[in-house]
Order: sequence, then structure tokens, then C-alpha cells
Amino acid sequence: MGDHFQTIVDLGASPQRAPHLAERVVEWLVAEGIVLAERTDCVLGQPLGHPPGPNWQQAVGPDDADWDPWDGLAVHTGRTVFHGGQGEPEAVCCPRCGVTTRLITDEWELIDDAWVPFSKAIDVWYKTGAAHVDCPACAESVPLTDWTWADDYFAFGHLGFEFWNWPPFTEKFRTRISELLDGHRTAYVWGKL
Repeated sequence: MGDHFQTIVDLGASPQRAPHLAERVVEWLVAEGIVLAERTDCVLGQPLGHPPGPNWQQAVGPDDADWDPWDGLAVHTGRTVFHGGQGEPEAVCCPRCGVTTRLITDEWELIDDAWVPFSKAIDVWYKTGAAHVDCPACAESVPLTDWTWADDYFAFGHLGFEFWNWPPFTEKFRTRISELLDGHRTAYVWGKL
């Protein structure tokens, strides 16, 4: 069955501003009763997280309100490559020309010639905070963070709110988080481990 996660990633937070924005969002989540202020052992891969609060249903649609979340919220501040977990990224779209580059075959195997430039750029971005990939279609050098990944498989940022084993979030909830993040553009990465 596995563990599912949903991550709302702030794509505009600077390393210096990320902790302040994280605090603002967590304070709001606690005030609304969506998560609890106390931190417990309730998230995968992190020592502590915020467990669901009594009003967690405010984050999900009415059809999912009877599916209790059984894990909590991990807040990531610092340069992080957020990804969809199991599987491979299927494709990526250039923001300059709009051409989509397939990264896997129909048999779900990576296409090395297509994937390797992105893999290298991800490593560089993680180490330095900046990386570019030349588009195979238009040959433009495009910042890694500007590419659009199929199924939102990757997002790159300094702030992410990772909820483990919760029902799907509503668009309204995700928009409210974005508003609390000074209106920054956000990505929604979801997946399973």
C-alpha cells in the first residue's frame, strides 16, 4: 500500500526568508486547528512533525473528510529537491518553446540521452542553488527551476510543507497557503513511497 505525501513547495522563498515564511504558515495552520503546535514522531524521514489537528478537514474536500490522516506535517527549510517518490519523471516541458521532452520509454525505462542533462542539472542545483539545461528542441539555456515536470514530479526550493498520509487537498487550501507565502508561486508535488 505504501505511504503517500503531498508537498506544497514555495518556489520563490529565498534561503533567508524561508524560515520566517515557514513559521507564518505553521502558525496559521495551528490557529485554524489543521495541525497541532506540538511536534511528535509523526512523519517519515524526519525526527519530528506536526500531527493533524481537530480541524484537519478544512484542508480537504467534503468527499474525503471521512478519511482520517494518520501522519503529520514535515516543514523543510533549506535547499531541497522535492520529488514524487516512486517511479521516474515521465516528461518535462520547456517554458521557452513549449516542447515536451519524454524522459521514459513506453516500457517505463529512462531515456538516458534525454534524462542525463536534467540529472546533472539537479545535482548542480542541489549543490549551488542554480543550474541550467539546454532545451533539446529550441537550444535555449533554461534555468532548471523554470521547467514544468509532468505530474509535478520535481520542484526545487528552499521551503516545502510535506503532509504524510492525508486526503487530497482542495485548491482553496493550496491557494490560502500561497497567499501566506507572500503570494509566491507554488508547486504541488505528490507521490508515494
